[in-house]
Amino acid sequence: MAYSKIEWTDSTWNPLTGCTKVSDGCQNCYAERMSKRLHAMGNPNYINEFTLTLHPDSLELPLKWKTPQMIFVNSMSDLFHESVPEEYIVQIFNIMEKANWHVFQILTKRSKRLLELSDKLRWSQNIWMGVTVENEKYVNRIEDLQKTKAVIKFISFEPLLGPVTKPNLLGIDWAIVGGESGPHARPINPAWVRNIREECLLQKTRFFFKQWGGTNRKKTGRILDGKIWNEMPGEISNTFL
Repeated sequence: MAYSKIEWTDSTWNPLTGCTKVSDGCQNCYAERMSKRLHAMGNPNYINEFTLTLHPDSLELPLKWKTPQMIFVNSMSDLFHESVPEEYIVQIFNIMEKANWHVFQILTKRSKRLLELSDKLRWSQNIWMGVTVENEKYVNRIEDLQKTKAVIKFISFEPLLGPVTKPNLLGIDWAIVGGESGPHARPINPAWVRNIREECLLQKTRFFFKQWGGTNRKKTGRILDGKIWNEMPGEISNTFL
């Protein structure tokens, strides 16, 4: 298994890799940088670098991981990319439902396709579905997510590139907020973060502050107003971290 340094998950599972850019948050894509590095190292899963590639041999890996964990699905791609066959997405959902001792966390920027396929997918309790909203321009993704049949719904405001003034969090269980990190990282305004936190408190949505970001994320840290915010959905929030 691939253990993860991402603060809100334990490990990653990539039954597909590669993607294409669709919005502002994609500009400095960490997965694209990592794919090029793994290709240079000779990793067979990245022979095509960042071109979308399916890995059916990886489909059943979570069934072999016996220790319960939180698994970020497709950290190196987007499950709802238009080039991923519908039947392959259904297969992945069936595996997640079967591996019910894990929690699976999925993030997409392609909320329209997510909504189109929602009725065809098996939404078990252990599947958390999220959308990325990097600024006000993409709040429609929240509306699409709210219309799906996902049991646990969350939003990743990361990288947060502009204000999202009054997000409608009805039915949203969790919000992750974070600044961009790595080379050419774009700045985050603390007022944007505080606004989302206050909306989460007001609308009773769990709030997780991941990082301030920048070119040195370890130095900037993840403390917001003297506190580390590690809230998670449901019972997991009482045990995680």
